[in-house]
Amino acid sequence: MRIVLGLLGVIIVLGVFSSVIRTLVIPRPARSSFTRVVRRALFVPFQAVANRCSSNEAKDRVLGPAAPLSILVTLVLWLASFLVGYALLEVAVSDFGVKAALSEAGSSLFTLGFASSSQRSALTAVDFCAAATGPITIALQIGYLPALYSAYATRETEVTLLQSRAGSPPWGPEILARYAQADLLDSLVELFVNWERWSAEVNESHTTYPVLILFRSARASRNWLVSLLAVLDAAALHLAFNPSRPQTQVRLALRAGFVCLRDLAEVRGITYNPDPTPDDDLDLDYKRFLDGVARMEQQGFPMERTAEQAWPHFRGWRVNYESLAYQLAYDIDAVPAAWSGPRRTAAVVVTPTTPRDRRPVG
Repeated sequence: MRIVLGLLGVIIVLGVFSSVIRTLVIPRPARSSFTRVVRRALFVPFQAVANRCSSNEAKDRVLGPAAPLSILVTLVLWLASFLVGYALLEVAVSDFGVKAALSEAGSSLFTLGFASSSQRSALTAVDFCAAATGPITIALQIGYLPALYSAYATRETEVTLLQSRAGSPPWGPEILARYAQADLLDSLVELFVNWERWSAEVNESHTTYPVLILFRSARASRNWLVSLLAVLDAAALHLAFNPSRPQTQVRLALRAGFVCLRDLAEVRGITYNPDPTPDDDLDLDYKRFLDGVARMEQQGFPMERTAEQAWPHFRGWRVNYESLAYQLAYDIDAVPAAWSGPRRTAAVVVTPTTPRDRRPVG
């Protein structure tokens, strides 16, 4: 019986240690079943309450604390699991009962030092391992937080900048409309260059630290995924309507964007078609496409092709990322926005209006 308890203790300790290493130390996507189960279980009650909220702001207030709280809960459960594992090892190598083993393991794990010392070398070795495990786990978690919030701040900076360029929540046609209104069409390439790099940075940080996918923006009307989708739509529209304009950076931004979405979908366990064709089904229909084109025309966005001519080209680009973006938006319950798909509950989609041009005439 002691051998069985000892083996069970070893399995628990090594399993939890593997989860800590995969989550906090390895600088690459390394899935931890323990961490994934904890986070999914924690989000269930938050999502259940959010689904009953009547406004986007209320839903965002409910879901906002869930991801940061999951980090704290994961740490507590790691330590609790270590406590159980080391207690089983204490029972296996000594004559301790359950209460005494938990007291001895807890004293060592949290370096409290109140439990009586033992002359048995096996028990002392277990105590030393437990004494090293607690501080190391806590220290790794503390070191993990600055990297996490630095990546979050980097992500949100570009999302916040987009608010003045596309409204809130953002929309692809609105980006082009506002650039045309302000005579900034020559700066569009710079926008796509920035978002190509942004996509690469988010891809790297959010696959390494998957909990960042669930971190919400500071305001209910902003969301990193909706912002990325708006930029991708703006790029696809730009390519579809103006084939003679410079395309290299626009294409690179599109490619970086849907590669980012694919990698994040894999992290979240979302399936997708890796090789879509231009004839695949598209949720966005031609009528809604014309609504976006009308917004661009109102502000004088130059178009070399008609809407009917541009539609097949735009459609050919959008099939690469629409399904991915829609599934991720549903998964994280992003703020409802135009051209961004359904959500868990029915919600009013707010389409930003182009601000009035207040420049003096003449």
